[in-house]
Amino acid sequence: MQRYLQLIAILLVMLSSQASAQIYKSVDADGRVTYSNIKTKGANRLELYLDANDSLNDEAKKSQDASGNKRRATPESFPRVDKEQQSQRDGKRRDILNNELNAEKTALEQAKKAYMAGSKPEVLMAANGQTFPNAAKFDAKMKDLQEDVDSHQNNIMLL
Repeated sequence: MQRYLQLIAILLVMLSSQASAQIYKSVDADGRVTYSNIKTKGANRLELYLDANDSLNDEAKKSQDASGNKRRATPESFPRVDKEQQSQRDGKRRDILNNELNAEKTALEQAKKAYMAGSKPEVLMAANGQTFPNAAKFDAKMKDLQEDVDSHQNNIMLL
């Protein structure tokens, strides 16, 4: 009896060294391929085995290498750009970014002026002519002006 238990234990250890996954592949009428772990009508069962180290088996590795995971040389017919032309393109890009940066700096200065000009408190006038400060409206206005200033500062930092 002891011997049978040892044999069963050895078989279980050997079988547990490989993991098996049941994957089904189906192709619909439009030619779209779908992989699923649920069997559907017309689906074919694929067998994928992983060893104890969770790496692909030899056949999967060979097919993976054949599928093009290696670097390839650029074809001769591929269009190339010479250094002078690339320098011109880079110069144009630099000019565009500088123009955007200058426009953002100008917009930031205008936003700061609007913030300073908007610091005058809002007032409500009652029917009898008496004025009251409108704190809610003032706070909302100042918040919008501050967000505008912050937005331009962030844009300058990103440029």
